[in-house]
Amino acid sequence: MVVSWACVMALAVRAADVPPQSVVLPGIDTELMKARFAESDMQPLEGIWYYPDEEMTLAIEKWKGEHNIGYRLILLESTDLELLPGTVVGFIEESAVDNKFRLWLYTERSKITLASPAQCVATLNADATSLTFDPPHWKVKVRVNFARIFSTIFRGISVIPEKEEEKLPVGFKKIYPLDGNGNAFKTVRYL
Repeated sequence: MVVSWACVMALAVRAADVPPQSVVLPGIDTELMKARFAESDMQPLEGIWYYPDEEMTLAIEKWKGEHNIGYRLILLESTDLELLPGTVVGFIEESAVDNKFRLWLYTERSKITLASPAQCVATLNADATSLTFDPPHWKVKVRVNFARIFSTIFRGISVIPEKEEEKLPVGFKKIYPLDGNGNAFKTVRYL
């Protein structure tokens, strides 16, 4: 029992490291981030990514701020005009497994920023061109039998787990830096 409480406490401390509310970094845009990346030794996770499910372009950059997390996700462009470029939309932390990361994405709006970070596990593919994750979801059915005719045989309340159909993971596709041919990753080059 001591081990499980220690794990719970470690997770609570780690979740407390993620700021409860995002910030907006002024003056951030795609060209500025490309210039920053060109001047640095980039890690495979760093770059400019497209998030097709939310129709937004994000930058993932190495970050060592007041919270010891590792990387932050910054919004560069979005079809949602209420989100400002430069908004920090999440954080990523490395794990003991090379291609697995702890990912926090803000899930609610709070005036002009975002709030309520939700954690999930993200996986970086072998050539570092996609970062996928399965957002957390819970589904439980509770059945209450008020009649309880045979209460010794059948219990009055039962919890039934319900299997959901398999879904494709959501994630990001890397669009910068370009591959060795000057093309975006995983695109056909026509001659």
